[in-house]
Amino acid sequence: MAAGPPWQIRMNVPDLSKEPYAVAEQVSPLVRRVLAHNPSPFSYTGTQTYIVGTGEVAVIDPGPLGDDPGHIDALLRILAGERVNAILCTHTHRDHSPAAAPLATATGAPIIGCAPLVLQDDGPRSDASFDATYAPDRVLEDGESLSGPGWTLTALATPGHTSNHLCFALPQEQALFTGDHIMGWSTTVVSPPDGDMAAYMRSLALLMTREDAVYYPAHGAPIETPKRLVRGMMGHRKQREGQILRLLAAGTGHIPDMVAQMYKGVDKRLHPAAGRSVLAHLIDLRDRGMVAGAEEDWALVSNDL
Repeated sequence: MAAGPPWQIRMNVPDLSKEPYAVAEQVSPLVRRVLAHNPSPFSYTGTQTYIVGTGEVAVIDPGPLGDDPGHIDALLRILAGERVNAILCTHTHRDHSPAAAPLATATGAPIIGCAPLVLQDDGPRSDASFDATYAPDRVLEDGESLSGPGWTLTALATPGHTSNHLCFALPQEQALFTGDHIMGWSTTVVSPPDGDMAAYMRSLALLMTREDAVYYPAHGAPIETPKRLVRGMMGHRKQREGQILRLLAAGTGHIPDMVAQMYKGVDKRLHPAAGRSVLAHLIDLRDRGMVAGAEEDWALVSNDL
């Protein structure tokens, strides 16, 4: 499938033989990137772990365990001779946080960041399930910071993808580590019951009030035009909402039937996950009094559209 705008779901996974797995790439004076070897049609080339600072550092989103047991070894090799001040997690999906515990054991660093969260969600999804092993030494609240030589990281609460999702701002470089709130290759999954479309839209609007120069997502390339991307993502979500309302007005209220029309041309393996985002939109519309329904069958409250 040809690549489209970065806020659209797609499956254009590149040639993985050319990806720099298990090595540190210097992406800015203060930031190194280490790519975990857990690629999939849904996680793009894999989870990106970021190392902030030199000598005394922070590690953001240490990554998976089972999908890439060698990622820990790569991180320890790269970090040899440096002190890890903190291990931070943006959220507790299993492609982000499981490596935190063994990395903490090996380095003595505290695990800091998002609150623990484990939900049993049997709905189809296009991301990892929750990490039941995550146990932070300290939970960062919105606006709280930690620092090391030449760097500061400040937590920014961005619920929506998950209720416990945090981004981390690096003011020295006007950078924001966006986890899965903003990705560099695909639409972010918003999957009920924990995924919340209204909260996600508020979190996107929050980013529009900031002056970040670059985003470093957990999946995909750095984003050097942040506000342009966020504006496009918000518009895309509003477009999806409009499609849903028009389909309901025409009498199509079964989610799989809606997905089939809304996501024509998208690989059908993504349709179950797309249905979760449609459900998230419908729950938001129901909370606003515009639609009624539950599970997979929905209808307009009023057909005056």
